[in-house]
Formats: sequence, structure tokens, C-alpha cells
Amino acid sequence: MANSQPHILIVAGEASGDMHGANLVKAIKAQRPEVRISAMGGGALAAQGVNLVYESSRLAVVGLIEVLSHLGEIRAALAKLRAFLREQRPELLILIDYPDFNLMLAATAKKLGIPVFYYISPQVWAWRQGRVRTIRQRVDMMAVILPFEQEFYRNRGVAVEFVGHPLLDELAEVVSESPTPHGGPGRLIGLLPGSRRRELATMLPIFLAAARRLAAQLPTPPRFVLPLAPGLDPRELQGYGLDQAADLQIEISTEQRHRTMARCDVVMAASGTVTLELAILGVPMVAAYKLSPLSYLLGRLLIDLPHATLVNLVAGREVIPELLQYEATPEKISRAVADLLEDEGRRAEMVAALAQVRQQLGGSGASQRAAALALAMLESSRVAITS
Repeated sequence: MANSQPHILIVAGEASGDMHGANLVKAIKAQRPEVRISAMGGGALAAQGVNLVYESSRLAVVGLIEVLSHLGEIRAALAKLRAFLREQRPELLILIDYPDFNLMLAATAKKLGIPVFYYISPQVWAWRQGRVRTIRQRVDMMAVILPFEQEFYRNRGVAVEFVGHPLLDELAEVVSESPTPHGGPGRLIGLLPGSRRRELATMLPIFLAAARRLAAQLPTPPRFVLPLAPGLDPRELQGYGLDQAADLQIEISTEQRHRTMARCDVVMAASGTVTLELAILGVPMVAAYKLSPLSYLLGRLLIDLPHATLVNLVAGREVIPELLQYEATPEKISRAVADLLEDEGRRAEMVAALAQVRQQLGGSGASQRAAALALAMLESSRVAITS
């Protein structure tokens, strides 16, 4: 017979998953305060009062070499969570992104008869689509946050629901505010070169060179702002070219980064989730990205998508310029930024298109909808156990 107190295990392996998991826990507790929740996660989940089974920061590694050097830690985490499933028998396992690890854990849950709810899909639609077969076998319900993911999974026989993007809730307060004027002469241009050190080493020098061209070419010299990514020390940026950019008016902003982004007239952004953040904020942008030649070649072979940025994938067309690899040059980036500053028609067209993208991401309440789906599965699991 099931315990009187329902029990859920949530597994989030990265900082973004920890944040989304914490919001999901809030929504679950709002709907069912009596639910007991255990988790692998970080500070955000811990702050929600869950029983932290494993600290996810011990697994926060990027890149093949780093993963190989942490294999012992990864195996230990997997073993501990598998033992937890066998001994504690939670009535629902919620997995958040982190696919390779989480799909192995899903196999254990399946053998034990524990239902699996997957929140925030791995990007199997971009590469390694063969993993869909594994998902179909091991996952009972996918809750996806990008609209095109629903059709992708449904066409492949996976139970799926689109719940909307949690960024809409996370940015709602900033969206509701009027942007704080940046003050001073000249337009304000944002520089968002990424947060990982490899991204900074590649993209920041390119963005600085583009900024220098804009400063020389625009009738009124622009001002620049670089919102500091979480976990980055301003001093770290000096080694990536900022120490040689004293001629540019660059503010390193440590205020809430989304408010800084909302103040910008246009942004140069490394391709990634930040393009969706800017779309929700309604800020025009130019996306650029550059990989090592080998990584780019492998990507071309493995990834078959019509667009590289999430904004354009959601829109189903090119809403923002994508300057990738050999096109990610200071000349092309500065020209695209200047177009958005000087051509009001082009700017208005992009702002309208970004508003459409925001609508396509669903309304507010993604965490609440995901929680409702998870709790329905939890209830079904408890009925099955007691019947």
C-alpha cells in the first residue's frame, strides 16, 4: 500500500535544470502541499526545502575531457540514485534535461515500475535522433517547452504535451517594466558573447572588433554594455580582449542581467537560449557563433536543421540574422547591427516578429502546467499501487 505522503524524486544535473526544477517544486507544492520531494540538484532546489540526495554541482562539467575525468563521480551519482529508487520507491521520477545520465536512470525506474516524467526535452530533434527510441521505451510523458517539439515527439509515438516556456514566467517582471533609459548620447549596444570560457575566448574579440567598427562608422558614437553572466568575475574578461578596448565606452554591468538587456537598442549575441530571452524582452539582435573547424564540420554532418538559433526555429523562418562560423566576422556583424539602428522599418519588422515568437512560446504558467501533468501521473501511480 502506498504511503499516506506521496513521494517524488526530481533529477536535475545542471544549473538551468536546478532553476527550472525549483520553479516546478514551487508549483507542485502550491497544488499539493503534502507531496514529499527528494532531488539531485543544487542551491535553487535546496532552497525549496527538498531532501537533497546528491549535489549536482559535483557533476557540472562541460566537454569530453572533463566528462572523462569525472566519470567516477558520475558513476557514483548514478549508483546512489539507483539505490534510492530501489530502496525508497518514490511514486514518480521527474527528469529535467541532462539526457545521457537521466535516460540511464529512467531505465532503472522502468524496471522498478516507477513512472517517468521528463520535463524539458534534450535536443534530440537537432542531433542523435536515435535517442527518441530510448525515450519512447523509458519515458511515460514528455513535457516540452518549445512548440515544434510536440509535433516531433508525437510523430514518433512518444506521449507529449507542450507546457510553454518557463522563461516567460522568469522574465515576466522585467517585461512588465518600462526599460530604464540608458542615458547619455548614442545608442546602447549590448554585447553577449556567452558565459563559457571557450565562447568568451572566441566570440568576445569578434564582438569587440565589431564594436570598434560601429564606433567609427555611426554618426553618433554608440555606447556598449556587457551584462555579466552568472558566475563570471569581471576580471576574467580582461584576458579575452577587454583590456585592449579602453577606446570603447563599455560598461560591465553587474545589475540584473535581463534588465540590462532590456535597456539595449540592439544586441550582438552568441547563439543560444539568450536569443529567446531577448525575443521575450522584445530586443532586436544579431546572432553569431563560431566553433573550432573540426566541431563545425562534425556539426554539419550530424545536425540537420533549417536554422541555427532557437528564435528562428520557433518562428520557422529567419527572423534574426544568423552569422555562423566563416560569416561570424566583425564586418558582417557590425553591418547587421548598423542596419537595425539606422533602418527603422527593418527594426520595426524584427520587433513585430519577436512578439510573434513570444506568443508561440505559450502563455505564462509553464511550471504550473508541468506540475499539473506530473501530479496527474503521481495520482495514477498511487491508484495503481493501491488497487
